[in-house]
Amino acid sequence: MSANPAASDSAYPSPTLPSSPRWWQNEDWLAIIATVPILLCVAKGWSPKMPSFSWTQVTEASKAFSSENLTTSAGLLTLFLAISAAALAASLGRRIVSFIRGAAVVFVLAWFAQWLAGNGMLKAWGLEYVVFALALGLLWSHLLPVPEWLREAIRTEFYIKVGIVLLGATILLPEMLKAGVPGLIQGALVIPVVWYVCFFIAKKLKVDDEFGVILSTAVSICGVSAAIAACGAIQGDRKKLSYVTSVVLLCAVPMMIFMPMAVEKLGLSEAVGGAWIGGTLDTSGSVAAATEQIGKEATQIGVIVKLSQNVLIGVAAFWLSVWWSLRGGKDRDQTNARPSVSVIWQRFPKFVIGFVMASIVFSYLVPTSVAEAASKPLKGLREIWFGAAFVCIGLETKLGEIFNLGGGRPALAFLGGQVFNILWTLILAMWLFGK
Repeated sequence: MSANPAASDSAYPSPTLPSSPRWWQNEDWLAIIATVPILLCVAKGWSPKMPSFSWTQVTEASKAFSSENLTTSAGLLTLFLAISAAALAASLGRRIVSFIRGAAVVFVLAWFAQWLAGNGMLKAWGLEYVVFALALGLLWSHLLPVPEWLREAIRTEFYIKVGIVLLGATILLPEMLKAGVPGLIQGALVIPVVWYVCFFIAKKLKVDDEFGVILSTAVSICGVSAAIAACGAIQGDRKKLSYVTSVVLLCAVPMMIFMPMAVEKLGLSEAVGGAWIGGTLDTSGSVAAATEQIGKEATQIGVIVKLSQNVLIGVAAFWLSVWWSLRGGKDRDQTNARPSVSVIWQRFPKFVIGFVMASIVFSYLVPTSVAEAASKPLKGLREIWFGAAFVCIGLETKLGEIFNLGGGRPALAFLGGQVFNILWTLILAMWLFGK
């Protein structure tokens, strides 16, 4: 084994690893490096073809296994392995062969997760690919051995950080203006207020701050994507991220059913109903599915409001990174001494810089038509790395570890925050969108 492995979350960290690794050992910088060739090619007009995973009937399930789909998937596997291995090569050394072998298995499991999530019924219920990726990883870790060569590919934080930087390129700042003044005002008032209330509830329930940050960000912005960004920004525990993801999706299903019914019972207009649902449901897909039950205007406004919240992920991630660094992160200095600039820089998650820069470049330096067209392929590429991250979380976790976290208190904090979110967003929607 190499004497200088990467500063990573691999299953075999080296005890000789320095506390402040060099840049080629720091996965924050490596994640940025990994995304540069992808973003440059996409900015030049490259649009990688994505496999099709949509199916409804059992008879249609085999479409994903067509020769064309498998060829496309093989190309993406090659890209995933090449980009990841190249970024990690200097720190992997001789272990690169084991990494490639294990990463191929991780990719295949993530591929099957996307195939399962492509089912029309599961989509309608708001179940996302990350849940199935986590489930497949857990299934493997509980039923099959996790050999050393597979453990070498468990690079959860690296995969998450690559996905977040790719996410940054899809956050187009001019889109905020298209969301309209009411949508932006609602987003600006919902996010900080709901975040603080949920974090306050978590503190009262004695939920640790790291858990509270991930929970609060998920409730106040847009669920799974926001939780992933928050976890990355504070370099949080991946088991807590899995917990929050599970709670988000479990709550989304009853909300999709009952909120359209509540709009009708309360006699709300389509505009108010759409703004209310758009500000509370946590994914664009669930917002569209719920608002379609109300009407066309509700769908349009609901999607616009959700968009206005989504584009604020970058602002939230950057703010969380600075705040978490200033307060000392997990090892908070109880003396409240102000850390030096060098300490803040050491604590600061450098990949957030890549996230912000990607957003700025694709917002203002890339032609608008190219940037808008790039959104779909970048989403597909981002899901490859996010899917791999959740497979890895499953591979390194025992099921009981997730659901035993916090003794149920984090779930109560999430529910308390979501109840406040529903009420506060309703008030704002009636004020901003009511006639």
